[in-house]
Amino acid sequence: MTTHMRREIEEIPEAVSRLLEGSGAELASGGEALRAADPRTVVTVARGSSDHAAAFLKYAIELTAGVPVVSVGPSIVSIYRRDLRLEGCAALAVSQSGRSPDIVALARSARRGGALCFALTNTADSPLAQACDHTVDLRAGPERSVAATKSFVASVVAGLALLGHWRRDAALLAALAALPDDLERAIGCDWSVLADGLAGRRSLYVLGRGPALAIASEAALKFKETCALHAEAYSAAEVLHGPARIVEQGFPVLALAARDAAEASVAEITDRLAGQGARAYITSDRAAAAAPLPFVPARHPLTDALALIATFYAFVEALSRRRGYDPDVPPHLRKVTETL
Repeated sequence: MTTHMRREIEEIPEAVSRLLEGSGAELASGGEALRAADPRTVVTVARGSSDHAAAFLKYAIELTAGVPVVSVGPSIVSIYRRDLRLEGCAALAVSQSGRSPDIVALARSARRGGALCFALTNTADSPLAQACDHTVDLRAGPERSVAATKSFVASVVAGLALLGHWRRDAALLAALAALPDDLERAIGCDWSVLADGLAGRRSLYVLGRGPALAIASEAALKFKETCALHAEAYSAAEVLHGPARIVEQGFPVLALAARDAAEASVAEITDRLAGQGARAYITSDRAAAAAPLPFVPARHPLTDALALIATFYAFVEALSRRRGYDPDVPPHLRKVTETL
């Protein structure tokens, strides 16, 4: 059976190409608007997978631009009715549908509060787009599976492209142009050995650091959504501050390491957990005890981290079916969650 989720995963490289080409003018003009505004802080507005995309962009912006990024809880406006003072800030609102009332309300509030607001959405005529100063149409196309895949990747790519134009970062923009080919190869990586290691298990840890921590958070959510596996995402550093206590013989650990400054520390900590008895797997060739998983080295540390999710998506879709589930229609979930 070919699921909607599998088809949408296979569409990711094409969707990224479509975004970069079709929304190129908006990305360039948005980047120039950020350059002119020179924000001292960026706030993000998102939930679910979109919030993981925003978390990825937090690290990317802080590492590349040196500008602090903070996530604002939508309930500040939708429930507690409090506007924030955001003069001199930029705001990134990320939503596939652009229809969640609390996300729209916070974007409107951010704009009233003085922020330069950007909507990253797959629905260019949505209420969120109308609430913001600039809109980037993700152009991911219809996404029928409840579990977001191509819209998540497109959201991150859109944010990275804005960042690349803002900072006039030629290396990042070149890596994004090459990303569709990297994603195509990443989808083909075989992680079946990890599926064997999860057989009979009901929970696991997913580790990352820096941008890969956002990928770990997205992976943990997809384990829950599609496989009914209790997965928790941790920083490879934070896992030692308490959570490592329950890592005993056979406990599964998936470490998502990118080719960046954190790779060595992630490998070291994953080996330490393997020494406690964990059945540990890592996307790196720098670990001694953890089992290596294949990965596609991308052209930039940020796109390298992003390529990991394409491999993971292909893996988790197959794992869901292996465990007897339909990844397209997880129980109790809907495609659009309209939170107040």
